[in-house]
Amino acid sequence: MVYAYTQDVPIGPELYQRILDELGPEPLAGSLLHLCVRLPDGGLRYIDVWESEQACARAFDERIHPAVDRAFGGARPSGEPEVHHLDVIHASGALLLDGAR
Repeated sequence: MVYAYTQDVPIGPELYQRILDELGPEPLAGSLLHLCVRLPDGGLRYIDVWESEQACARAFDERIHPAVDRAFGGARPSGEPEVHHLDVIHASGALLLDGAR
C-alpha cells in the first residue's frame, strides 16, 4: 500500500523554486508523485504519494530537510506545517511501481 498526504505550506512560488533548486535534478527515491498547487488565499499545497512511509521519512531526513534548510539560508522556521495523511483505498497509474499497489 502507498503512503500519501497533503500539506499546506506558507510559502510562495519563488521560495518553492529555491527548494527545488536545492534538491537538484535527481529523483527522490520512493516518491511516486509530488504535486504542488497554489492555494486561493496564498501559500501552496503539496500532495504527495510515496512507495512507503519509510521511503518518505528517509527522503525527508536525507534530502528534503537539508534542501529546505539551505533554501531558507539556514533559518528555516521551527516546526513543520501540519500533515494530513490520506487513507488510500486504491492507487493505480503509470507512476506506480509493481510492488507499490
